[in-house]
Amino acid sequence: MTKFNSALLVPLLLCSFLVFSSWAAYQAATRVSEVSDQDYYSKGLKYNSTMLEKQAAAVLGWELHSELMDGVLIQHLTNREGEPVRGAKGQLKLQYRGALLIVPLAEADPGVYRAQLPELSGENLIQAEFEHKGARILRRLLLTI
Repeated sequence: MTKFNSALLVPLLLCSFLVFSSWAAYQAATRVSEVSDQDYYSKGLKYNSTMLEKQAAAVLGWELHSELMDGVLIQHLTNREGEPVRGAKGQLKLQYRGALLIVPLAEADPGVYRAQLPELSGENLIQAEFEHKGARILRRLLLTI
């Protein structure tokens, strides 16, 4: 009885392997990958430039400190020596009433950027972005109001 089962097991495994291999080859030849992206090349380039900007900010030693006073978000952007980073372009991104809201940050004093926030309550995830001379810093803040 064991001889009979062993004799059938090898051909059965071989047939299963051939059937599965044929099915996999057919799938590979006829179907399009569902993970491919039509715009993959430009997204890859954007990813590379974003990584370069982040590395530039890290080399410069940028630090960002935030405070909230009476609905105004104040951002202090400094370099490695603690000196203010002047002339950066900054913006805040947040969800407000179901839509993405982009709020520009205005430089009030050297390295001090301010933005009036809309009426918020509860926990709010805010993304702060600064760009200056090819360097970019991005920070996520969780405001609990």
